[in-house]
Amino acid sequence: MPFKKKHSVTDVSVTGEVLTACPVDTTMRVLGGKWKALILYQLRSGPKRFSALRRLLPTVTQRMLTAHLRELEGDGIVQRTIFPVIPPHVEYALTPLGLTLLPILTAMAEWGGAHAERLTTQATAVDVTRRSVEGSR
Repeated sequence: MPFKKKHSVTDVSVTGEVLTACPVDTTMRVLGGKWKALILYQLRSGPKRFSALRRLLPTVTQRMLTAHLRELEGDGIVQRTIFPVIPPHVEYALTPLGLTLLPILTAMAEWGGAHAERLTTQATAVDVTRRSVEGSR
């Protein structure tokens, strides 16, 4: 009979998801998905209403944005505040735990900017080479 490990409380996330021993995998489970890191990056400058996030991320669907915000809230990364006014006003903000992800998001933004520059440089070099080859025909 195979040995089956029982999970302790530290092996389970707030949402009940079983975590692995790899810290990168644990981080990716929180940041994973196409939109989560982008949502968090937009929240770095302060609380945002749902409609503001929709404008900042125009290609995300309302359903997907809602789902990712709920997951981030469940993981304790984002706080949802409902203001008792009519019409209802809801804001999303990073929690203290969410703020600890800012260095990671900043590093991702810096790497992405540098990589985009490399890609542009490579594309320009390929274009110049292609033109010189076509010009010599």
